[in-house]
Amino acid sequence: MTPENVVVIGAGAAGLMAAAAAAEKGHQVTVYEHNEKAGKKIYITGKGRCNLTNACDAEEFFTHVVRNPKFVYSAYYQYDQQRVMDFMEANGCPVKVERGKRVFPVSDHASDVTKAFTDFLRKKHVRVFYNQGVREILTEDLESAVPSPAPSGDPKYAKKAGKNKKPVQTKAVRGVALEDGRTVPCSRVILCTGGRSYPSTGSTGDGYRLSMDLGHSIEEPAPSLVPLTVKEAWPLDLQGLALKNVSVSFYPLDQEGKGKKKPVFEDFGEMLFTHFGISGPIILTGSCSLDFRRHPEGYRLFLNLKPAIPSGELEERLFREFALAPGKKLANALRSLFPQRLAEAVADLSGLGQDLEVRKIDAQGIHAIAGLIQALPMTVTGTRGFAEAIVTRGGISTREINPSTMESKLVQGLYFAGEVIDIDAHTGGFNLQLAWSTGHLAGWSV
Repeated sequence: MTPENVVVIGAGAAGLMAAAAAAEKGHQVTVYEHNEKAGKKIYITGKGRCNLTNACDAEEFFTHVVRNPKFVYSAYYQYDQQRVMDFMEANGCPVKVERGKRVFPVSDHASDVTKAFTDFLRKKHVRVFYNQGVREILTEDLESAVPSPAPSGDPKYAKKAGKNKKPVQTKAVRGVALEDGRTVPCSRVILCTGGRSYPSTGSTGDGYRLSMDLGHSIEEPAPSLVPLTVKEAWPLDLQGLALKNVSVSFYPLDQEGKGKKKPVFEDFGEMLFTHFGISGPIILTGSCSLDFRRHPEGYRLFLNLKPAIPSGELEERLFREFALAPGKKLANALRSLFPQRLAEAVADLSGLGQDLEVRKIDAQGIHAIAGLIQALPMTVTGTRGFAEAIVTRGGISTREINPSTMESKLVQGLYFAGEVIDIDAHTGGFNLQLAWSTGHLAGWSV
């Protein structure tokens, strides 16, 4: 096999894996990273511990891929979680499985994940250049073999290719133009620039521009796995309060502000009240299913504080609690169920007030309180944006990428991997697994 000159753009999770796979196959690989070090986003994942994958089975894994799960079948089955864990173990980063089948380095240091890759790349003589971005991917026309200037990038994320038009390769990669003005010839480029989430880590969306310059269409990027803002003031007063074993359900609002019948998302677990609204695992996961472009009015969220108790039993418990201390004020009586601030909030939201003695609450009032406890409403108005989003939804259209190789259907020798593609998943190691799988398939396919 004649080694190809392969350029990988981006040294994040997908780029590191793509470079490793291409080098392992014998190619001459060069990586360009515009940050000062590799894996900058890896360092902050899992609160600095790096939840590098999830050890669930394949069937469960695909239930956590939110967009275009079928597109990643080939990539996943070619390089699944076990192969990722085997790579880590073989390269000096032993791993462990924790609650929820989440996989972490034994050391609890995300830096060890990045080091496993950089050490491997060094052994394979892969050159990695930092503080060096790519300005343009150079191509030539396949028919005439005459260099063909790429069309200028659209400043908006317009879908350039028609949905019903079959993509055809009309160009071939011939090199890259670096930001410092130099031109580097190559016959293969793997684009792994990430999305727009956490821009402080260098995720600027450059990959979208580079792709659009070559005719690729972009599904408009939006924040995902992101905290949510709410309209009401009372959740903000609970800032810092974390809740366990609660459930949430989200309903899109119509123009009149009324919730629709079918929830777009339901889940059970942990959440957190913040100074702007709500966050925590079930909120972040729920954000994947919310589309504020389609539903600009927002969403109605119903919070069930006691999902494990049937409604009838909850009413009976309230009857007993109130009967034991009829002179207690409502907020104090509810403290047997909730922390003080939450008990006060429920009392206020019931319309009865914190100071009402429970002896004065009749059966109808208890029924209303129980109903509120199991369907506490909030109005979700939006997200905290890319700055606080863990991943990006949207990206390069999967219709224009060969899922068996990750090669562009428009440009010969151009490959994609990771978050720059229109794929994303729930929290729990699933997004990094998508990066490893697509990165390995792209690197192995060049």
